[in-house]
Amino acid sequence: MLEIKNLSVEASDSRKKILDNVNLKLKAGKIYALTGRNGSGKSTLANAVMGNGKYSVAKGKIFLNGEDISELSADERARKGIFISFQFSPEILGISFSNFLRAARNSVSEKKFSFLESKRFIEKKAETLGIKKELLEREVNRGFSGGEKRKLEILQMLALNPKIAILDEVDSGLDKESLRKILDEIKKFSSKEKAILIITHNEKTIGYLNPDKVFVMNHGAVENGSE
Repeated sequence: MLEIKNLSVEASDSRKKILDNVNLKLKAGKIYALTGRNGSGKSTLANAVMGNGKYSVAKGKIFLNGEDISELSADERARKGIFISFQFSPEILGISFSNFLRAARNSVSEKKFSFLESKRFIEKKAETLGIKKELLEREVNRGFSGGEKRKLEILQMLALNPKIAILDEVDSGLDKESLRKILDEIKKFSSKEKAILIITHNEKTIGYLNPDKVFVMNHGAVENGSE
């Protein structure tokens, strides 16, 4: 599904190498974990897969279902089915989260959902995740706690229904019950022929998800994963 081949990545402004010859493959219907020390390059890998302009590919390729997407923009990659949740999501002023989700859902889907269809779907999933309705009407990522942001990121993933989901520290800032709800939704989502890569330091998260493979990142390189 997603294959990263011999990928080396630099910071666009300084040309400092951050990732060195990374090889990684994600298959449909499986959950993967990526762990490693702070600063080892985990978040950079997520950004590079998404096409963040702060990073430049010095060498290597990124393939989605056999198609080279290395030169595509972040928006084009999202339309092809890649979703990334980040530790530090930007605020979007003047747009409610519910309106943002409805617009984003239609922008990446071949089917155009009616206002009522999206409203029902979003509210049902929000209830499952323990998200209060009033949060959906607040501006995107403005004034949310860390735990609220994590829940809303998973809600966004469910609404966009991507082929590949890369979740960066999505388990931080959550109480035990909220974390269980999120991880249960991640498990259900992966069973629908989706590939999930969760970036985490939390051994309990890894134990609960029981990923098919655990990769370790060290100094910008991915070591052989354990299964």
